[in-house]
Amino acid sequence: MMNKVNYHLIGEQIISDLQKNHRKPRLLLHACCAPCSSYPLRYLCPYFEVTIYYANSNIYPEEEYLKRLNELKRFLKEFDLKEGYRVNLIIPPYNLASYEQFLDDYKDYKEGSLRCFMCYEKRMDESYKYASENDYEYFTTTLSVSRFKNSLKINEIGAKLEQVYPNTKYLYSDFKKKNGNLIVKKMKEEYSLYQQLYCGCKYSLLERKEHIKK
Repeated sequence: MMNKVNYHLIGEQIISDLQKNHRKPRLLLHACCAPCSSYPLRYLCPYFEVTIYYANSNIYPEEEYLKRLNELKRFLKEFDLKEGYRVNLIIPPYNLASYEQFLDDYKDYKEGSLRCFMCYEKRMDESYKYASENDYEYFTTTLSVSRFKNSLKINEIGAKLEQVYPNTKYLYSDFKKKNGNLIVKKMKEEYSLYQQLYCGCKYSLLERKEHIKK
């Protein structure tokens, strides 16, 4: 039977404890694009000093990677102006070759299965390592906001990485909860955000093209 842990409630309890102590700690947020960053930032910024880490060398081709990155930069500027929260952005080097070599081992897996889980973990590990080495108290990812991504696996990975990098706490989350998807939709319209049509890697692009043919 699948674990029915409510990760959103666990995260809310962590935030509630911080509020009781009047604390606003530094949090590193792995983010994959502007739309997926929208609601998580609106949710997190009142309680954390948030910095985004854009670790997404899985995105193919490079033109798409840059398009999503530039849209995220635009959104963060407008988010600051409209909502009053300045969010810093860290951009590690883009290294598509390393991801293509890594993901080739899982090319026969369908979207939403082991290939994706391994990709989540690789990007989250890179981001969590940075958080640990740069004294962020908390780490989390926007990945759970997507209805196409497995929140159980994402939080299991986060819990596992917390054991690897114990000086940085993992903030459990399921940003789909509490109408998160609806808020993302509204924020996409409000900020006129570019919405990509596939997850990111070349295999997800190929699957999308095959789906369109059908």
